[in-house]
Amino acid sequence: MSTAIRRHLTDLACRALQATLPPSLQSWGWAIRCEAASIPDDGKALLFALDGLCGLVPRAIALRLRQRFARSADSRAPRPEGTITVTIRDTLMHRPRALGVACAIGAVLLGLVYMALAGAPTRYFGMNVGALALGLMVLAGFGRALAPGQGRWDGAIVAMAGALLATALFGPDIDGVSRWVSVAGLSIQPSLILLPVMIVAFAHSRSAMSTRGLVVAAAAMALQPDRAMAGMLVLGLLPLVLTGRDRHGMVAFAASVIGLAATLARPDPMPAVPYVDRIYYSAFDVHVGAGLAVWIGSALLLVPALTGWHRDTEHRATYAAFGASWAAAILAAALGNHPTPLVGYGGSAIIGYALALLALPRVAGDPASGDARIRDDGDTALHDRHLRVGLA
Repeated sequence: MSTAIRRHLTDLACRALQATLPPSLQSWGWAIRCEAASIPDDGKALLFALDGLCGLVPRAIALRLRQRFARSADSRAPRPEGTITVTIRDTLMHRPRALGVACAIGAVLLGLVYMALAGAPTRYFGMNVGALALGLMVLAGFGRALAPGQGRWDGAIVAMAGALLATALFGPDIDGVSRWVSVAGLSIQPSLILLPVMIVAFAHSRSAMSTRGLVVAAAAMALQPDRAMAGMLVLGLLPLVLTGRDRHGMVAFAASVIGLAATLARPDPMPAVPYVDRIYYSAFDVHVGAGLAVWIGSALLLVPALTGWHRDTEHRATYAAFGASWAAAILAAALGNHPTPLVGYGGSAIIGYALALLALPRVAGDPASGDARIRDDGDTALHDRHLRVGLA
């Protein structure tokens, strides 16, 4: 990576940190920005900025949540004991993104428990926490700009498909496999970041343009080749074919099946990487607590889909695509040398899970209680409040 890009990313990380920090912590943001600017080595400056980002963002989120709860308590009439607990529970049940954030945090923390028991390098902890912070910032920043049902998803799907194809054609070749790109000295897997959100977005934005994007993505998975992500594309689109049977869904699904067949016809020479692959079974060899942490953390990934399917019948196809996609990632990690999502080392899946939440509805109604008409589109004063409440 060039010097200019490293320095630009350093400045971007510092600006993102300052935008996140409340007034009481702004002095820390300026201090980190000034210190990073004074470091002559661009790589060290970038790592310093990322360390500051990972260290202060959780505290900033906690302070903002505390302030919101305090304002809410001061501005409302006295409520029965346990109301805050009920409010958080109702928020998580009716706000799929907030529930997804809580599940992502829980899964990453359980993954840290596994890595601690397994003796993983200390920097792995920082990488996963940093990826989680970055994913949540992207989710908060684009949460309203990319709302379900808007045509702008079509262009986003095509752009992401182009990025996946570029990775396959121009990415570093390792034993005939081109799945990764290098950013600031770190290897990331674009398909694990972009493909889940593409699948979920396609569930409510099926058009000729988005279908072309999925076809290109299927071709990219075949060229890389990546059996795990090709399988995710097939299983993620399967519920859409079974429930909708529209022409666009059928074309995308057919392309995904062809792409998976192409990956299966080629050998996959990549060996297992410690703390990344094959940990569903090896974790129990480390400690029973490590094994339970891995499996419970993986189960959390499917909770938003299961809850949304039960409470929001109008968007069941979207929740099914979300759940099937991450179930496919878990299955691939259990069967082969593929990254274990969120509970294993690797930031790509963590960021990908947060991005996939962007394509879920903001509000899920409860058919049993008649709450399916809850509205928030016109409530600008409560911009993503419930997402932040869910973080608590």
